[in-house]
Amino acid sequence: MATILRDWSYRYQWLYDGISRLAALSVGGEARFRQLALQGLTIHSDSQVLDLCCGSGQTTEFLVKTSQNVTGLDASPKSLQRARLNVPQASYIEAFAEEMPFADNLFDVVHTSVALHEMQPQQLRKIINEVYRVLKPGGVFTLVDFHAPTNPIFWPGISVFLLLFETETAWELLKTDLAELLAKTGFAVIKSTLYAGGSLQVIQANK
Repeated sequence: MATILRDWSYRYQWLYDGISRLAALSVGGEARFRQLALQGLTIHSDSQVLDLCCGSGQTTEFLVKTSQNVTGLDASPKSLQRARLNVPQASYIEAFAEEMPFADNLFDVVHTSVALHEMQPQQLRKIINEVYRVLKPGGVFTLVDFHAPTNPIFWPGISVFLLLFETETAWELLKTDLAELLAKTGFAVIKSTLYAGGSLQVIQANK
């Protein structure tokens, strides 16, 4: 069942969008969800911004409102095709997050939204190293992703969601201390906030 629903959610945009909106209700709706990790950040019109694993451009849509230099990166040609239609103001690159085709110290902000849970532990470490490499000194890495709930009431909901739509990597992320992993890479974690009974984490870290 999980494989079928997961496949359908990526194949059919309407289903993916519906799932996203439903999941985002726990934090006040999709618009708020997409901007959680961007709160308090200063992004100028000329800031170089990378939307890492941008998918169909759901967060890219908000990033282009603050910067004229937004790049979306994703490994899925289908997702990028949708992103180009949804948010034509950004530029897009098809590539893997662990092997980004960018120069060192290029971006002011790197953002990723509910994508790290898709990665194997080794991939995750490579991606964080790559983010550190492409960020300018003083640049900010922002992320939002799953977290092990701190409120027991939220465990059934997130468990059902992961069983239906995710793989074992999502369960691995629940056991991973992302803030500690970022610190070991060299980042300085400046903000770490939990939402939805602790089932969602938002982290901002400086290079």
